[in-house]
Amino acid sequence: MNKKITLIALTSLFFGLASLSAISSANSQGAEKAPKHQENAGVHEAEQVTEGKDDHTTEGKDDHTTEGEGKGEDEHGHGGKEEESAGVKLTSGQLSLAEIETKPLSLQTLSYDIYAPGEIKANDYTSYLVSPRVDSIVLKRHVALGDHVEKDQVLVTLFSESVADAQASYYVANAEWQRVQKLGRKAVGDRRYVEAQADFESDYARLSAFGLSTAAIKTLTKSRMKKLGEYTLNAEIAGAVLSDNFRQGQHFASGDTLIELTNEQTLWVEARLAPTMQLYIPVGSAAQVVIGDTSYTASVTQKAHTIDPITRTRIVRLQVENDDHKLHPGLFADVYFSFATEQQVFAVPEEALMRGSDGDWQVFVEENGQYKGVEVVLGRTLSDMDTSQKMREISGITAGTNIVVKGAFYVAAEIAKGGFDAHNH
Repeated sequence: MNKKITLIALTSLFFGLASLSAISSANSQGAEKAPKHQENAGVHEAEQVTEGKDDHTTEGKDDHTTEGEGKGEDEHGHGGKEEESAGVKLTSGQLSLAEIETKPLSLQTLSYDIYAPGEIKANDYTSYLVSPRVDSIVLKRHVALGDHVEKDQVLVTLFSESVADAQASYYVANAEWQRVQKLGRKAVGDRRYVEAQADFESDYARLSAFGLSTAAIKTLTKSRMKKLGEYTLNAEIAGAVLSDNFRQGQHFASGDTLIELTNEQTLWVEARLAPTMQLYIPVGSAAQVVIGDTSYTASVTQKAHTIDPITRTRIVRLQVENDDHKLHPGLFADVYFSFATEQQVFAVPEEALMRGSDGDWQVFVEENGQYKGVEVVLGRTLSDMDTSQKMREISGITAGTNIVVKGAFYVAAEIAKGGFDAHNH
């Protein structure tokens, strides 16, 4: 009996030592192959990730459909489609309270804007440069920068030696002409009569050419002249004084500008477009001129056929009404030219667009009383040609789909509330 027990113990000890030897040998071989195994680990794991994704996309989708049939969502409450968010049903009271409106999506002809920088300019056709027509010295100014003047209002008093000679000559010629007219043509003879008339008209024309008004010339004949050479320049138009760069006592040559007047009732806007832009902008086309928070409607009056050598831009000139006198030359403006879309497009009001949970743009559609978000791709910013409402071109959705065009924010809030579950997703 003892021999059997001893034999069994020796046999167990033998097999235990053999097992330890085998394990030691396996560990040694594993240590030798470890570097190679580490090199292939990254590739092997990437293949597993790829296979896992494919399995999740194909098999996982089928599993969710089969196992979760009747629920419409997986175990975490996520919807089955990535493009559409979970839907929500709204009561008639909610629809009325939030003023939710839906409209079938349809093709429309809208307008789009082309931007150009612009600048307010004085209307040269209603402006006037006040300048002496003969060398003169400024004696007195009667207006200042920014003043609004009326037509024929005195602007400046000047002195000129040439004007003094012309005034003296006119005084003599006028007296002779008045005497000849009293005596009569037969009494003085044709020669003297014609010479007196010619001298009078010549001296009158010379004073008029020097800038003296008809009233100023007539005053020369009413009394003895005390200040020969003095004369005034009057406003030829009603308007505002834009510049008056002169001093009293300063000498000016003929043609030098003393004062710039402009009628600010209508002003110009010079918009600058890239020379490569092939735009058809007919005369009379309307455009929006934006300065600060105020928008003005202007019309195209002229188009330059040459490129500005300094800015390398093409100038389009517009005319804008300045009834409230808030516009002044020198202001910078944003000019927007409107054009109709060549082809009809799908578009929704900007308030119909909302951000989804993933940050993509979406609209809310209504189908059988269910409201859900559908992702869309945005295009150009457009405007309704009748109401000027801002619209946004979209794609990725079919015609006839009922779109929430008003109250989208409320629908988004209701869907967001319905998305909170026990997993806090």
